[in-house]
Amino acid sequence: MHKINKILIGIAFSPNLKPNIFEAVRLANMFDAELVGVHVGEKTDQKITDLNILLKEADTLKKGFKTIWQEGKPVDVILQTCTKENIDLLILGALQQENLLKYYVGSIARKITRKAPCSVLLLIKPSVKRLKCTHIVVNGLKDHKTEGTIRTSFLIAKALDCKKITIVEEIKQEELHVTVNDDKSLRRANIAKERITTRENRRLQNILKDIDCSNFSIKMQSIFGKRGYSIGHYAKVKRADLLVMNAPVKSGLLDRIFPHDIEYILSELPTDVLIVR
Repeated sequence: MHKINKILIGIAFSPNLKPNIFEAVRLANMFDAELVGVHVGEKTDQKITDLNILLKEADTLKKGFKTIWQEGKPVDVILQTCTKENIDLLILGALQQENLLKYYVGSIARKITRKAPCSVLLLIKPSVKRLKCTHIVVNGLKDHKTEGTIRTSFLIAKALDCKKITIVEEIKQEELHVTVNDDKSLRRANIAKERITTRENRRLQNILKDIDCSNFSIKMQSIFGKRGYSIGHYAKVKRADLLVMNAPVKSGLLDRIFPHDIEYILSELPTDVLIVR
């Protein structure tokens, strides 16, 4: 995702509609992008009136707002609209640690993040008034998608005027190949951790050398633990404003038996999450 030209926002007439619309309008203006809204359900005069009132209250859009009204299954309608409208970024409002979270994330966001042809931004704390983004955490996994994801995080940081980026390298505990049961094995484990961290930092520095990093405070953080869970916990503890992750591989039977790294993130969103495709 090198440029965001078109953004889609899912419109649900819920208490969060106003902050979701305000956030989407701000993002569209920041990226000089066109904003499209899709409502899955019946089109009524009251809904049109309510939406128009909110759009008038929000910032003036640099580019127009297009509304699509369509009945059907939410996942199918949203995915079809993303493809038909050539969407670069899909914004979904999500509820954090509320009764609806498991239903919403499980039945809609999880399916969409696996199948969406574009990047997906999950908002857990949309705000009518802009809250400044001060810290972005991005995954630094050894994966062919990671370079694009890191590049996107800098694009987003620049647009949001965020100066602090932490690249987290999640390293599986098994990579140490050391069982700790005494002081000697603990020293061996620490040496192995240092070697792996040095190797990972070198790999990331290789990616960063082709990115304009001036005006950014960049930190690299190696974490040994369960992938997905570790970075989510780190983002939560460090109170990051945005967590940027690689998109999951297309789902299949194995994904349901062995949850993908992103499942840990989606099951308890630590902050706003951008999944880059």
